[in-house]
Amino acid sequence: METIRHWINNEYTAGAPEDRDTADVTNPATGEVTGRVHMGTAATADEAVAAAKAAFPAWRDTSLTKRMQVLFRYRELLNARKEELAALITAEHGKVLDDALGEVTRGLEVVEFACAMPHLLKGGYTENASTEVDVHSVRQPLGPVAIISPFNFPAMVPMWFFPIAIATGNTVVLKPSEKDPSAANWEAELWKEAGLPDGVFNVLHGGKPAVDRLLEHPDIASVSFVGSTPIAQYVYETATATGKRVQALGGAKNHMVVLPDADLDVAADNAINAGFGSAGERCMAISVLVAVGDIADELVAKIAERARTLRTGDGRRGADMGPLVTVAHRDRVAGFVDAGEQAGATVVVDGRQGSYDAEGSGFFLGPTLFDHVTPQMSVYTEEIFGPVLCVVRVDTYDEAIELVNSNPYGNGTAIFTNDGGAARRYQNEVSVGMIGVNVPIPVPMAYYSFGGWKNSLFGDSHAHGTEGVNFFTRGKVVTTRWLDPSHGGINLGFPQNG
Repeated sequence: METIRHWINNEYTAGAPEDRDTADVTNPATGEVTGRVHMGTAATADEAVAAAKAAFPAWRDTSLTKRMQVLFRYRELLNARKEELAALITAEHGKVLDDALGEVTRGLEVVEFACAMPHLLKGGYTENASTEVDVHSVRQPLGPVAIISPFNFPAMVPMWFFPIAIATGNTVVLKPSEKDPSAANWEAELWKEAGLPDGVFNVLHGGKPAVDRLLEHPDIASVSFVGSTPIAQYVYETATATGKRVQALGGAKNHMVVLPDADLDVAADNAINAGFGSAGERCMAISVLVAVGDIADELVAKIAERARTLRTGDGRRGADMGPLVTVAHRDRVAGFVDAGEQAGATVVVDGRQGSYDAEGSGFFLGPTLFDHVTPQMSVYTEEIFGPVLCVVRVDTYDEAIELVNSNPYGNGTAIFTNDGGAARRYQNEVSVGMIGVNVPIPVPMAYYSFGGWKNSLFGDSHAHGTEGVNFFTRGKVVTTRWLDPSHGGINLGFPQNG
């Protein structure tokens, strides 16, 4: 059984002497405990932050050219060995191998974006803004920064942040989920192989005590978080109270609106892909399908036909859908299915029944499809984070818009239609941060920002893109005049340009 330790100053450590508690790491496809991860608390958090603080001055002053050499080496190593990381993700998270490889590939795109940092950090220069006075602007790194990432994307979500943080000259303390911690350690080893100096990238394992210390630590300059809305709000309020810059991405209830003119076969395929990929454990998963007009019966039948063909099982065996991450989460999702049935929703496809292609006692729940769901039911109001797709029927486009906009979440949404005018109206009127037109999971490219509205984001900065560059840097403006005897003398008036 593997022991998963912290990574501080480019080497593994068990952490502070008083931190010796561990937690089980499980293969969710088999139920087998495959490792034990050290659970750091405030003491080990202090060690990780101290390493990042000590490394910051030298890394900040390292030239952009040398920083980019490390970034490019990291990119090449990651690209060459991405299948290795994908297998590690599948073993601890449970998602199927091609989905895990897709996660790594999307994270790699952010690394490639960060490789353009010399261009992205270019400031402005104005010569002779006033007589013989020049003005220029620069962006400089913050210092040690904290990243707190969720279980559902153990590689991609940290890569939304740390390539940009490192490229801009910051040092990093990453706190991954204790449910699937090995991907973070693998990435740390890769950074060392790429030539990253000691202390620039550190991995702290643990639970709430470790997180709380990062949120309050005086040497942490910023916090990047992805997780549920209640925890995102807690992270935002706690960290900003200590003067930190915070981007806290929360939960989602993503709606896919299907208009009567849409190609229903295409819509059904995409509802399956977006609803049941990664067993629904995605913040960009479609969990609500809004059927507009008289298409619901036909569309539900097409989705049900496809859902029944999906093979659920061990992600290493070529299954379509893997297990849920823990037995507790599987039971929670199954409880929502029970509640939806009791509330009067029609169970069209029941994921509580069926067989699974796996050995052992994995944490499986098959694809589940509800019809006739109403906005008052818990399967609609709560973020289930599992393979449960709910169909809500409305009569008109206006009702669909009202449904989406009245939801407290605003992460992602999609509309399926062949009417360009309707699509343009939807993208303009909907109060959601990321919108897909005939695209069910509208995750932006790395050079655009990722982030939602309403209760899906706390703070005003989205992940990656130029917003990410701005988040991990601060602006500084320098006004310069080289001394000239003609500018001598005393003048207490406010400086005037001229």
